[in-house]
Amino acid sequence: MKNILLIPYIQIHNANALSSPYTIGFPAMTAWLGAAHALQRQLKTRHDDFEDLDFKSVGVVCHDINLQTYKGDNDFVYSIVATGNPLVENKKRKQGEKWEEFARPPFIEEARCHLTVSLVIEYSCEYPEDLTEHVDQLIKGKLKFAGGDVITAKKSETFEIDLENQNQLITKLMPGFCLIERRDLMQQAMADGQDAIDALLGYLTINHNSQTDDNGKVTWTSTRKTKGWIIPIATGFHGISDLGFAENQRDPDTQHRFAESIVTLGEFKMPYRIDNLDKMLWQYHTDIENNLYLCQQKQPINQQ
Repeated sequence: MKNILLIPYIQIHNANALSSPYTIGFPAMTAWLGAAHALQRQLKTRHDDFEDLDFKSVGVVCHDINLQTYKGDNDFVYSIVATGNPLVENKKRKQGEKWEEFARPPFIEEARCHLTVSLVIEYSCEYPEDLTEHVDQLIKGKLKFAGGDVITAKKSETFEIDLENQNQLITKLMPGFCLIERRDLMQQAMADGQDAIDALLGYLTINHNSQTDDNGKVTWTSTRKTKGWIIPIATGFHGISDLGFAENQRDPDTQHRFAESIVTLGEFKMPYRIDNLDKMLWQYHTDIENNLYLCQQKQPINQQ
């Protein structure tokens, strides 16, 4: 039996779509688990009843996403729709008169998206009666999700879920697509001799083939290496330096290390195709021996 907190249909504006240093799209899983962790800390700080509150795992279901990119009629690639805020005043004088102009400030190009998601959070708490009330208050406050601002959200709910009654939760997640990990595809390709980037691109490439029949009619077909809505996702970090203290680090009491993003394959899958809730829930996993800080599923989709 699982205690589940559902925060449905969160509309987020300007979320961070730069999911890794070289991919844009759906925000990284580290962002969603980080948002749930921030929510847990806020609850424990503000309310004494939630001292034992623990968010064990998180699932994310996407209902709608609008990636802020643009492609003109004659363009080959998409461009990021960027903003420069706020406008700065640029004063100039001409022929003894004062002219005031507004100039665009320097900016760093950032990928953004507007999206609507539902969060499924497995939790444990001794006094959960007013949990949803406090969650809704924090969601409507200044809490950010994936770096974006919350526009609106439906009222949160709690459930006691097992394999027999999980459909009562699944129906509330439709229509939508839950994000699951497909690391098994990468492992299979790399076991066959491919390196990581070739294995990744191999499952994302669309192959176009043409066939000509006896009458000279040409038919085009488009295929991918495997079925499903396969995408690249960022699932954690790999430490590339020793633990230590750096000058001017944000938290002076916690050891610091440089890290690089870990990217693998994921799949968007409709919730009604998930036969076990553990196959859509993500949790933190730390492998100190290999310097890995990961978000991984409680039960991968290929593991029975």
